[in-house]
Amino acid sequence: MFARGLVKAAIPASRRFVPALGARQIAPGLQLGAKRLYHEKVIDHYSNPRNVGTFDKNLADVGTGLVGAPACGDVMRLQIQVDEETGLIKDVKFKTFGCGSAIASSSFATEMVKGKTLDEALKIKNTAIAKELSLPPVKLHCSMLAEDAIKSAVKDYRSRRVTEKPTLGPEADSAASTATA
Repeated sequence: MFARGLVKAAIPASRRFVPALGARQIAPGLQLGAKRLYHEKVIDHYSNPRNVGTFDKNLADVGTGLVGAPACGDVMRLQIQVDEETGLIKDVKFKTFGCGSAIASSSFATEMVKGKTLDEALKIKNTAIAKELSLPPVKLHCSMLAEDAIKSAVKDYRSRRVTEKPTLGPEADSAASTATA
């Protein structure tokens, strides 16, 4: 009943759909001919993302980082696969749901991480990603997500590595247990 009253209300001519603009809305303050320009590296990594995919998260040599930005809805999953013998990150995969800058940041981050040690990977900062991709200030959160995803994947990998408690032998273990009892 209430909705009918709204439907019957006349729509002022200034608020009617303008067919020349198409279905896309133009943000206030932008002129009709204005374009948002991205650096060619962002376009390249967005159009041809590297290392897209997933690993089985249950594999012992895989670490998974899942991060998101509630403000914009971007979600990034980055997985590293570590060579057990050398300690180097031998492969990296990602899946990102978000804007072009988020996808480009993820793709570029995978290239930066591959072949590095875990400690070297942790030294990768969002500023390096943002600088390389020439991200505008409004898109810096995308490079921060990539840095956080790397840190989260390394943390997950390390937390899954079970380090066994060294023993001194049966006699020392029994002596230690009787001393604490």
